[in-house]
Amino acid sequence: QVQLQESGPGLVKPSQTLSLTCTVSGGSITTYYTYWSWIRQPPGKGLEWIGYIGFGGSTYFGPSLKSRTSISRDTSKNQFSLQLSSVSPEDTAVYYCARYYGNNFAPRGMDYWGKGTLVTVSS
Repeated sequence: QVQLQESGPGLVKPSQTLSLTCTVSGGSITTYYTYWSWIRQPPGKGLEWIGYIGFGGSTYFGPSLKSRTSISRDTSKNQFSLQLSSVSPEDTAVYYCARYYGNNFAPRGMDYWGKGTLVTVSS
């Protein structure tokens, strides 16, 4: 059973960089055909896929946040991380990490999810 756990600050000030880490257990982030995503849900809104880092280390981002987003990984710790720069209150959301397994990545096809962590952007 793959388990994912998000961690990071719950409060970030405007213009700063939001940084979150997802720790994976029960499976390796380098397993072939696994894609490790970050997804968020602002209060009262739907889910928004942010981007992924693949089993080989490649990254891919959704268009809306691409210019402010980076995703990295630490294979020795079986973790991957999100950095979102120049945040504003509109970036307040529950942030989830999740896994996709398969040949053709699809944002709606995640099979394992973390429980999510609320990040509030406020001064």
